[in-house]
Amino acid sequence: MISGFLLVNKDSGITSSRVVQIIKKRFDLNRVGHLGTLDPMATGLLIIAINRATKFASLFLQSEKSYRAEVTLGIQTNTDDAEGEVISIRDVKINNTQAKKTLLSFLGENSQFPPDFSALKHKGKPMYKYARDGVKIEKEARKVLIKDIYNISIDLPKVSFDIDCSKGTYIRSIARDFGFKLDCGAHLSKLMRTKQEKFLACDASSLDNLSLKDLISLEDAFQDLDTIKLDEKEGIAFLNGRPIEINLDHHNLLRVYDASNKFIAIGKNTSQGFKHEYLV
Repeated sequence: MISGFLLVNKDSGITSSRVVQIIKKRFDLNRVGHLGTLDPMATGLLIIAINRATKFASLFLQSEKSYRAEVTLGIQTNTDDAEGEVISIRDVKINNTQAKKTLLSFLGENSQFPPDFSALKHKGKPMYKYARDGVKIEKEARKVLIKDIYNISIDLPKVSFDIDCSKGTYIRSIARDFGFKLDCGAHLSKLMRTKQEKFLACDASSLDNLSLKDLISLEDAFQDLDTIKLDEKEGIAFLNGRPIEINLDHHNLLRVYDASNKFIAIGKNTSQGFKHEYLV
């Protein structure tokens, strides 16, 4: 059974779940999942996990991501992106310096309210379904970290930029709040995911050209992690979930190999000993 990761350069106009369905059917696969939703409007890197690789989903979902975004000032929509209904149009009475200064004010830790139209769930139901029904749900602010904003290009009313951010960051919310701070409203008019973990959009294939020859093996996907080799006795205990005593001075994730040099897991040193985090 093949397992690993495919890098898809998603087109605009297709959902992430639809990409998964197409790949599963085309290659007759058992288990397929994506490792971080892209809105239908968004383009760029969508990592697809196949079979045993789906076990590593949480590792990727926690990872930082990078995007190329375009915000259009002066027009606000109910979805905070270009796919929604326009709910206000206002004059943009600012200059480039004000726009750049305000954009850079998002650097660092922020409290961010998710968009009304999002896949986050309330009582088991996605928020966008409540929004479609006209039901307003009280949302809690979430802490997100904006690590960098760069390559800023301003041609008012449009502002384009690259952004590196933590998991859970909604670029649509940044666009909405950007417009609020400038008192003119705004929406996200374009979005491309350029990077997730070490993987880049420029290395991804279009859905039409995707092939299983492009599959990245589990071992290759984690080549940036240091390795540790277990002897036969340690390997058996480790695979059975028992912590083993290994002298490590850190708690970083490690690629774990058994006595026959077979890649078996990603492990981590804990207060109880060395344990597996993800089994291959």
